[in-house]
Amino acid sequence: MKKVVKFGGSSLASAEQFKKVGNIIHADSSRRYVVPSAPGKRFSADIKVTDMLYDCYGAAEREEDFTEKLAAIKTRYQEIIDGLGLKFSLDADFEVIRKNFEAKAGSDYAASRGEFLNGKVMAAYLGYEFVDAAEVVRFEKDGSFNAEVTNEILSARLAELEHAVIPGFYGATEDGTVVTFSRGGSDITGSLVALAVQADLYENWTDVSGFLIADPRIVKNSKSIETITYKELRELSYMGASVLHEDAIFPVRKAGIPINIKNTNAPQDKGTLIVEATCCQPKYTITGIAGTDGFAAITVEKAMMNSEIGFCRKVLQVFEDNGVSIEHMPSGIDTMTIFVHKDAFEEKEQKILAGIHKAVNPDHIELESDLALIAIVGRGMKSTRGTAGRIFSALAHAHINVKMIDQGSSELNIIVGVRHDEFKHAIRALYDIFVLTQI
Repeated sequence: MKKVVKFGGSSLASAEQFKKVGNIIHADSSRRYVVPSAPGKRFSADIKVTDMLYDCYGAAEREEDFTEKLAAIKTRYQEIIDGLGLKFSLDADFEVIRKNFEAKAGSDYAASRGEFLNGKVMAAYLGYEFVDAAEVVRFEKDGSFNAEVTNEILSARLAELEHAVIPGFYGATEDGTVVTFSRGGSDITGSLVALAVQADLYENWTDVSGFLIADPRIVKNSKSIETITYKELRELSYMGASVLHEDAIFPVRKAGIPINIKNTNAPQDKGTLIVEATCCQPKYTITGIAGTDGFAAITVEKAMMNSEIGFCRKVLQVFEDNGVSIEHMPSGIDTMTIFVHKDAFEEKEQKILAGIHKAVNPDHIELESDLALIAIVGRGMKSTRGTAGRIFSALAHAHINVKMIDQGSSELNIIVGVRHDEFKHAIRALYDIFVLTQI
C-alpha cells in the first residue's frame, strides 16, 4: 500500500510539532511520500514563515537592508533543527536565498522558500530523499500549470524512490523560474504526488479532525463528517464552507484516489474520508450545512410573463452585459427573482435596473438586500422523505421567514434564502433538527 501524506503549516510550526509528524509517518510504513508546508504560527500572535519571507523580500525590492529580517527567518528554522537534534545546516541555502533576493528573483521565489527549506529539514529528519518541486512541477511561461508534463516528470522521478519529501506550494517553468500555485498551495502538490505514484490514499494532515457538519463559529461542538463525496464537498465549498480548494481535489478525483483529512494533534481520530462515491449511508440525513451572506435579490414582475418567449433570457442578458454573476433564479408564473452578490450588484445597480426596463418593460421591480443563502447538503436526502418539510418546520419553529428555496434535480442539496440577521440562527435551527433531535 502506498500513501502520500501532506502536512500543513501548523503541523510543522516547531520542533515539537515535527516530532508528532515523525511519529505519524513512522507509525505506518505505507506513508512513503511526504509533502510539507512552510512553518505556520506557533501561537496566535506569531507570524507565519511565508509572511516573514514576503516582508523580507519586500525590503530587498525597496533596496533596504534585509539582513535582520532574513536572520529572523533563519532562526526559526534553526530552532526546529536544534530541537530535533539534527547535525544539519541550511547556511548554504540561506546564502543562495540572500543572493537571489538581492537579484530580485521575484515574490513567487521568495514565498516558495518556506516550503523548500522545510522540505530539506523534513528530509534530513526522516532520512528520506529530498526532491525539489521546481524540478518536477511544471508551469508554462504565462504562469499556467501544466498538469500533463508534471505528471510525466513526477511519475518518472518518484518511481525511482522508495521514500521522498517533495515541498508543496510551488514549481517552476522549463527555464527554472519559480512559480507558486495561486490557490490551494501545498494541498495541490500533495494531490499531484498522489496521482503520480498512484497512491492508495492521500492523507492531508492539519489541525482539525476532518470537516465539521456546520461552522464551529456558529454551532458549538459541531459533529464531524466521517465520509463525504466529492460532489457533496463541492456543494459545501461553493456555499462558503472552509474546505479543500477544488484545484487540490481534481487530480486525485480523476484517478479515484480517496483523501483522508486527519488531525496531527489527534492522529487517533478517524477524520473525514473524501471519496468519489460510496454505499456507506451517512449517520444523519444531511452531510453538512454551509452558508454565506451578502446577497441581494431582484424580483421582476410582469403579467403573462410565462407566455412571453425569451423573457428570462433578456433579463439575464442585462446581468451578463454588466459583468454580474447570478447565483440563483427561482421563478413563478408572473415573477422571476435573481439572487446576486450584493457588492457586485451595488456598483452597477441603476444601470442594471434601467437595462431590465429597456429589455422587458416589467410591471414592477423590487429589490431586497442583506440576504443570506444556506445550503443543506447530503446524499442521504435522496432516500429520505420529508426533508424539505423538516427544513421549513425547523425554520418556522425558530420564527425565521424563508425568502427563497431552491432544490437541485440531483436531490443532493436544498438552498434556502433568509435575512442576514437571521443567518446564524437559521443554521443552528437546521443543525438542531437534523443532527441533535433528528426529528
